[in-house]
Amino acid sequence: MTDTADTADTASTAATAGTTEAAGTTDWQAWQDSWDRQQEWYMPDREERFRVMLDMVEALVGPAPRVLDLACGTGSITDRVLKRFPEATSTGVDLDPALLTIAEGHFAGDARVTFVTADLKDPNWRAALPHTTYDAILTATALHWLPSEELAVLYGQLAPLLAPGGVFMNADHMPDPATPRIDAAEHAHRHAGMDRAKATGAVDWREWWALAGAEPALAEQVERRFEIYGEHADGDTPSAAWHAETLRAVGFAEARTVWRSPSDALVLGLK
Repeated sequence: MTDTADTADTASTAATAGTTEAAGTTDWQAWQDSWDRQQEWYMPDREERFRVMLDMVEALVGPAPRVLDLACGTGSITDRVLKRFPEATSTGVDLDPALLTIAEGHFAGDARVTFVTADLKDPNWRAALPHTTYDAILTATALHWLPSEELAVLYGQLAPLLAPGGVFMNADHMPDPATPRIDAAEHAHRHAGMDRAKATGAVDWREWWALAGAEPALAEQVERRFEIYGEHADGDTPSAAWHAETLRAVGFAEARTVWRSPSDALVLGLK
């Protein structure tokens, strides 16, 4: 579990991320860090899934990939890609104006990174991308916002974006419907740990957004974000087997789980 020092830092970092605004600047690194800490409260093994994701990128397409960071948010995946692979390039695509503002601020001046505003539900979203093919398409804890039918359509749109031998990976909530008692026990245990962390100062999703809305450099974008998405996801969480089967059905040569926790999984599709 996230230790108490980390969770206390979460609240402190998020609450003070915009304190330099009076001086005419915003500490985008602090906002990036606070988003990561908030996400880690829900997923204490978040860095482990990223590690495996990058291991598989290196194994399959090498250490200088052209990456599409799908539903990139603040650019958490891009940040880890570039730290591990300095010769990589990344295109981040998202619709969320607040998270994209943080991403653009955090990576300002880095020629390796491009951000694109696009709606993945728009059939023509790929036209906004700067490249026609990528070596790796990566996403994490984002596509559960889409219903399964729409996600299957998106998967079909991703295969043509990959160069031959390219790789797609999705790390997300993928419970196993065949093990309801195991899932319930894991859920209860995980949430008990989250409650303990919350008592020491961890900031949850709703609280993080309230803090972001109070940041002058983000207030307008946060308001627009909730106009676009509302409060809750409309999607669902099919099993890892569904993801692998769907990827194969839309044209991936191979697909399977390459990492999993009791509640989440990382599914890889190879072009």
